[in-house]
Amino acid sequence: MNIEWWHWTVIGFALILAELALPSFFLIWFGIAGLALAFVLFVAPGLSLTAQLATWTALSLAMVVLWFRVFKPGFHKTRIGTSAGEVIGEVGLLVGAVAPFQRGKVRFQRPLLGAEEWVCLAENPIAAGERVRVVAVEGSFLKVVKA
Repeated sequence: MNIEWWHWTVIGFALILAELALPSFFLIWFGIAGLALAFVLFVAPGLSLTAQLATWTALSLAMVVLWFRVFKPGFHKTRIGTSAGEVIGEVGLLVGAVAPFQRGKVRFQRPLLGAEEWVCLAENPIAAGERVRVVAVEGSFLKVVKA
């Protein structure tokens, strides 16, 4: 069986299109490797099937390693809790009432840690519309008191 360059082009595009159905952002690298192999076969058409599969495997692994090592290191990093000192003392407007053991929402004029609106907790009940001050960052919640 002899696979030609256009077969790898079809396989590459099929894998890239499959990424639309399975949004894992992983199949695309196999598809790009297939397109790269199609270019290699277009330039040097004499590769055997075994060499083609080995080249496609090597290109796929190279693409995946490149993704995880170079492009994705900071992709899912959160900034929550990293700048608690900058957040403590900020004053915001309570847009959702908060009570003990219940969550509320507080909005700030300028974004804090990348968001204008945060879920908050309080030890005492505070009505919506009140100004509150941040006293602590607890996980992904802000602990507030009446300002």
